[in-house]
Amino acid sequence: MTHAIFRLRAERLAETDLPLVRGWRAPRCHRCRVIADYCLCQWKPSVPAHSGMCLLMAKGESLKPSNTGWLIADVVEQTHAYVWERTAVDAALLQLLEDPQWQPYIVFPGEFVEPQRVVSEVTPVAGKRPLFILLDATWTQARKMFRKSPYLERFPVLSLAPEQLSRYQLRRSRRDDHFCTAEVAALCLELAGEETAARVLDAYLDVFSAHYLCGKAKTAVDPDDAAHCFLRPFIGP
Repeated sequence: MTHAIFRLRAERLAETDLPLVRGWRAPRCHRCRVIADYCLCQWKPSVPAHSGMCLLMAKGESLKPSNTGWLIADVVEQTHAYVWERTAVDAALLQLLEDPQWQPYIVFPGEFVEPQRVVSEVTPVAGKRPLFILLDATWTQARKMFRKSPYLERFPVLSLAPEQLSRYQLRRSRRDDHFCTAEVAALCLELAGEETAARVLDAYLDVFSAHYLCGKAKTAVDPDDAAHCFLRPFIGP
């Protein structure tokens, strides 16, 4: 079964001039992007989620095997993904933002935003579901995307203040308080009152990281560690 980022990656591969994308020399599962002997597909969870996710992705993000936006799309059925461009906006993105079933929130640190736009809670709105807009990029790219996307200026900015430090190990930020995209999505689900979906996504990230890193190191994955054990009851058909 495909999802928005799977399709976006296929489009990007069809249009890129690069013969190989960094990190893809080892044979990988085409579905989960992990080295084939460490395939993650059997661990894909299934859990209901009322919220939606909208990923604005820097060019190249969908091609990176370490990208965690992919995990969000595996867990949250209503995940949408678009390549961000400064000079053009995907018409489907604008249509999504106008859809009356959604209440969009752009997720970004409040310290960089006018105070009147910043919120710290997800407030229920009758007849609407939360749609979390995530900037899937490096921190430098994300700041540029935020500044140069005027079509997002009318939406509240959800500023997260998590107590835990990031545990994402595949691509480290210079700051421990910079979270990977899947961690941000899990925090958003928690704020929306979807604790089970949040915990499943967190566990799925840990399982993905374990398979990815064990594949690089050629060491065995422990299928009975805490993350695998938590995820097992949620494994979908």
